[in-house]
Amino acid sequence: MRNWITVIAIFVSLLGYSQNEELFEKGNSAYQEGNYESAIQQYEKILENGETSAELYYNLANAHYKLNHIAPSIFYFEKALQLDPADKDIQNNIEFARNMAIDDIENVEDRGLSQSLQNLIATFSSGAWAGIAIFFSVLFVVLFLLYYYSRRPLVKRIFLGVAALSMVFCIAAVVFGFQQRAFVEDNQYAIIFSEEADVRDEPNLRGDASFQLHEGTKAKILEDYQEWTRIELANGAQGWTNSTNLRRL
Repeated sequence: MRNWITVIAIFVSLLGYSQNEELFEKGNSAYQEGNYESAIQQYEKILENGETSAELYYNLANAHYKLNHIAPSIFYFEKALQLDPADKDIQNNIEFARNMAIDDIENVEDRGLSQSLQNLIATFSSGAWAGIAIFFSVLFVVLFLLYYYSRRPLVKRIFLGVAALSMVFCIAAVVFGFQQRAFVEDNQYAIIFSEEADVRDEPNLRGDASFQLHEGTKAKILEDYQEWTRIELANGAQGWTNSTNLRRL
């Protein structure tokens, strides 16, 4: 009975994969023909099926960009960057999308050593760091075996030295991967989806809004209170806005 269940599960997963591949090709064809609305529909069906990828988010963002959908375009480019932060095409296209946004928020960055290290860690996703760690661990094993079976002292020292360096890189990649994962989990962001969003000093409607944000602006989530969310902008400004104004990344 268990074997039949396994076979059925594999069949269903393969069927779903084939269906998503077909939807992806249809979306790409619609995009090439300039039918961006249809392309978006095909890509969103894939998301509804539970499949995600940097390429899918990237294509979806580009389709929204062609239709001047500011917030969805930036949102899906950001989602693509989360999965593949080193992709140059995503990095370039998200800048074009950000230029459509009304709000010009100056990014205030810490330029110290800790920020430089964080920028290095953010170069790759946690999954990519895991792949790098696996590569260096395999390289260490190969080099150590070559060291063990080598007869010449000089060659043995070279193999041992490079093997030790590989292990250092492996450990560093593991640490960076955990750091990147913790950073993503501890730093939740959202994109403003409302055309105009009031930001207030308190989580209520009393008094005037401190300032307004517009669709496409990225904000860091600090805390939630009932139907309100406290956010922080890249320039350090903070305030409360209605949670319906946001879509979390």
